[in-house]
Amino acid sequence: MEKDIKGYAYGQVGQSPVSIADLELLKKTVLFTEEDEKNLRLAGEVLKDQTNEILDLWYGFVGGNEHLVHYFSKNGQPNMDYLTAVRARFEQWIMDLCNKPYDQTWLNYQHEIALRHHSSKKNKTDNVDTVPIIHYRYMVAFIFPITATIKGFLTKKGHNVETVEAMYSAWFKAVTLTVILWTYPYINKNEF
Repeated sequence: MEKDIKGYAYGQVGQSPVSIADLELLKKTVLFTEEDEKNLRLAGEVLKDQTNEILDLWYGFVGGNEHLVHYFSKNGQPNMDYLTAVRARFEQWIMDLCNKPYDQTWLNYQHEIALRHHSSKKNKTDNVDTVPIIHYRYMVAFIFPITATIKGFLTKKGHNVETVEAMYSAWFKAVTLTVILWTYPYINKNEF
């Protein structure tokens, strides 16, 4: 994938304040294993030609909920250019979640994504004027729809139930892990 995506700066961002040792402990806490890495790569193969449909579903959910589309809006009006730019990065995020090694470069980019949701950098990547932060509560709450809705897509390539469940479990752990990392700027110093 990794076509020329506006604002996609993987490998070109600052250092995460979360250490690799901290990441390993988080992975251990969510029971993320090498087997999950394999299942995520398989999920990436299954999902790679379905990302547009996945995003249609997710964007339909966001667009159908005024309290969520609010974060892409100014004075009640959604910024369609902003939504389009974010969509391209969200599509790439699906593939990165499944395929990138969870190393320092990946950790650094998760922190960049965190800053882009927080008032630290919200709106700056796309130079837009919308609300200045995505509130913490919706970051965490979004774990469920992003997880629950993926299962139907994981079933579409004929894998057996056990394999689908393994991919789904790995996806859930990976989404939980990334959202934890994305909440870093919202937490008081020394409380993360």
